[in-house]
Amino acid sequence: MKKKVLITGSNGVLGRNLVEYLAKRHRNDYELVLFDQVQSAELARDYEARQGDIRNAEEAAAVMRGVDMVVHTASASPSYPDHEIYDIIINGTKTLMEEAFRQKVSRFVYISSTSVYGVPEKSPIYEDDEVKPYDPYNKGKIAAEKLCAEWRGKGKCVTVLRPRSFIGPYRLGTFGILYEWAQEGRHFPMLGKGQNQYQLLDVEDLCQAIELAMCGDPDQVNDLFNIGAKHFTTLKQDYQAVLDAAGHGKRIISLPAKPMMAVLGVLEKLKLSPFYKRLYLKLNRNYYVSIEKAERQLGYRPRYSNQEALVRNYHWYLANRDSSRQQGNSNNAVWNQGILKLAKIFF
Repeated sequence: MKKKVLITGSNGVLGRNLVEYLAKRHRNDYELVLFDQVQSAELARDYEARQGDIRNAEEAAAVMRGVDMVVHTASASPSYPDHEIYDIIINGTKTLMEEAFRQKVSRFVYISSTSVYGVPEKSPIYEDDEVKPYDPYNKGKIAAEKLCAEWRGKGKCVTVLRPRSFIGPYRLGTFGILYEWAQEGRHFPMLGKGQNQYQLLDVEDLCQAIELAMCGDPDQVNDLFNIGAKHFTTLKQDYQAVLDAAGHGKRIISLPAKPMMAVLGVLEKLKLSPFYKRLYLKLNRNYYVSIEKAERQLGYRPRYSNQEALVRNYHWYLANRDSSRQQGNSNNAVWNQGILKLAKIFF
């Protein structure tokens, strides 16, 4: 008998990729129920797709009926107003979990973030390393993880995954800026020398980890796991792979870190830059997590390196850029480059 799976945030980057991943590999194993504030007409043709808000208890109760497990990918963008971030991440998760276990859902998979570690001070980072709240987004994620731990303490099966920044189909955000400059045949600026190791994650590998959490031994999956790529080089080398794939002979151009951070800080305050502080503070540091626990307990085997993930995503961008022109502050939209558009003339 098929397991009925509720996927929240089904119209987001991860949600859409997860639906496609499960449909391609496990169509006979799962019956999918999709839940988001905005539903895709395309997905609605093939699945039970409901439009609603995870913070609304009545809507959560209605969509949860008959569900065997929940994969909670819905979240707020770090660029949302502070109060909205807290409301969506904390209250939305609380509402979903209360209703899920009231209706005896067998397991709950929550997608958190490695941002809970704050600005990294050492690498690799392990699951039992200290979390360091830095901004509303990771404070919200930490609070939501505590809710998961509370339910786990009550005997419920709750998997928490902390993925690195994941890339793949529908993902644009800051990566969309890199792809646009590469496609236009421009050099691309980088904060600092770019010799730091900065782990990323192909969204297909994240979907693999989620599916392992959905079907694995409850005693093994009922835990907290870092998820990331296994193979990565330096940030400069990994980003250069995109420029090489573009075929224009362009290079990554290193810019001095300290002066550029000061400039980015001023531009952020003036709302002339798409980059928020937590993002650019990490870009010139080593930032990678240990995935040993996920390999050992989940059987996680990431397939793609940083470079493979970036180039795969770049080719998706090329094939879909005409239909991906909408701008916004979510990861499935092209971020407004602000004053960076003017900087193109120098590259």
